[in-house]
Amino acid sequence: MLRQLDLLSTGAPSFDATFADRERLELAQGAWIDRVPGWVRGHDALFDELERDLPWRHETMKMYDKIVDVPRLLAQVPSEGAGQPLIEGMRQALSHHYGETFVYVSAALYRGGSDSVAMHGDTTARNMLSSLVATVSLGAPRGFVMRPTEGGASRTLSLGHGDLVVMGGSFQRTWRHGIPKVASAGPRIALMFRPAWARDYRSSADSRSRRR
Repeated sequence: MLRQLDLLSTGAPSFDATFADRERLELAQGAWIDRVPGWVRGHDALFDELERDLPWRHETMKMYDKIVDVPRLLAQVPSEGAGQPLIEGMRQALSHHYGETFVYVSAALYRGGSDSVAMHGDTTARNMLSSLVATVSLGAPRGFVMRPTEGGASRTLSLGHGDLVVMGGSFQRTWRHGIPKVASAGPRIALMFRPAWARDYRSSADSRSRRR
């Protein structure tokens, strides 16, 4: 896959553990988005390593009465190997900053403009009172579209070049998000950090709320 390099992304990959450039966008119904532009520096080198060495796989999904290809490649990020120990450092920094342990790290490779993900709320989290999901976007910018679950105007953020987005509050329940197809785009890798969500999270959250 050919891609245009970011001339400002030179040197060894690193990230800002202080979250100094964090910007919070408050949304309706208790949802919010934190964005840290260029959180990962030297992101081109990290992109190249992950694209080359992660165990990418194709998946299929059922759509109506057909089985279709998922329009992107997916991979789990191992605790050793591609992107490490940098990604482990990111996971620990996110956990410390947000006060919740991010356990799982996965990746999605969007090879070009025809790769996408439909509007959705993350599985399990969309049934929770509140949740945290963090995504680091490496490579070419793509439009990250958000709209309220019950309908309303959509909003779009351009994410790439090492940007971090953290979706919090009721976001997964009250909003939907996706990466739509476009006529042309360079390749992008999304690194996704998630906690280990309990199935009875709603009851646990209610119990914690009553104790406060």
